[in-house]
Amino acid sequence: MVRFAMLFLVLLLIGSGATAVADPPVVDLPLPVRVMAATHPAADGARLLTAAQGPGRILDLSVHSPAMDRPVPVEVLPARDNTRPAPVLYLLNGVDGGTDTGLWSDGSNWLTKTDIERFFADKQVTVVIPIGGAGSLFTDWRADDPMLGRERWTTFLTRELPPVIDSAFGGTGANALAGLSMAGSAVFRLALAAPGLYRALGSYSGCVRTSDPVGQAIVDAVVASRRGNPLNMWGPPTDPAWAANDPYLHAAELRGTAIYVSSGNGQPGPLDTLSGPGIAGNPVRLADQLVVGGVLDAITAVCTRQLRDRFQELGIPVVFDLRATGTHSWGYWQQDLHNSWPVLAAALDQ
Repeated sequence: MVRFAMLFLVLLLIGSGATAVADPPVVDLPLPVRVMAATHPAADGARLLTAAQGPGRILDLSVHSPAMDRPVPVEVLPARDNTRPAPVLYLLNGVDGGTDTGLWSDGSNWLTKTDIERFFADKQVTVVIPIGGAGSLFTDWRADDPMLGRERWTTFLTRELPPVIDSAFGGTGANALAGLSMAGSAVFRLALAAPGLYRALGSYSGCVRTSDPVGQAIVDAVVASRRGNPLNMWGPPTDPAWAANDPYLHAAELRGTAIYVSSGNGQPGPLDTLSGPGIAGNPVRLADQLVVGGVLDAITAVCTRQLRDRFQELGIPVVFDLRATGTHSWGYWQQDLHNSWPVLAAALDQ
């Protein structure tokens, strides 16, 4: 009867919109119920709409973004001991935002293509994977796009989501951010937009320089691949917003942040075989990875060397992993996350 009464009280608080936090937490209740009871809306009105148990350790959240005026799916892997405070690692997906259907389970993302659920199972860190943002570069667009809608990802990721996550899961205030491909440049922009929010960054197979002619061409291709119009993002190529959003030009402001950057060079590597991750013996899939994935990482290798030289000129210590082989593919990004974890963990006091 006591346990039933406590559950009834928690549900009553949720239903009434109350924001009181149970202290200490009712640890014998299901985690989604505890998360809903503990969370506070952000100051700007961002709030947790739903929390449900997904497969395995995954929690499926829906977070309302006032800036985008819509709910955003957010997947969470709770820390090893979810009754204690923990730092937060945010992981961003690539050009499709993690799915083409709106459901993470249908898409190619950190949860479906890598071992992060198992890798982080014994670690005292909350892992947060926002779903969505296809072709957006995870930035704030100046105008709504006819195809992509209202994109305000910088606001969502730096101001709206973190307070909700910290209250729901007991964040310590220590955060790290990592992303691949399209998100490989976004992690730097987000850190520049919110100084001090992230202690560490991981960038895998990304092109960070975005305002020179080559960088603008790459951005245009990324946005156009999702049928968006880059004019709605930062305006025409001559607009100062392009330079303002180019991390290469503002790299000096990242001094003091722990940074890990990696890229293959497009040459076939040990994971580019019929038995490699995600290939499953399919020669067509392997050919796509070798050709398309090879070209993409050949490009990101050039971008990564430019960024390495820039940080060296500034005297900012950054860990670079320029692999001798490897394509633009999930098997290598899983390795990149594993290899970068010591850098990220040290910054998170793990």
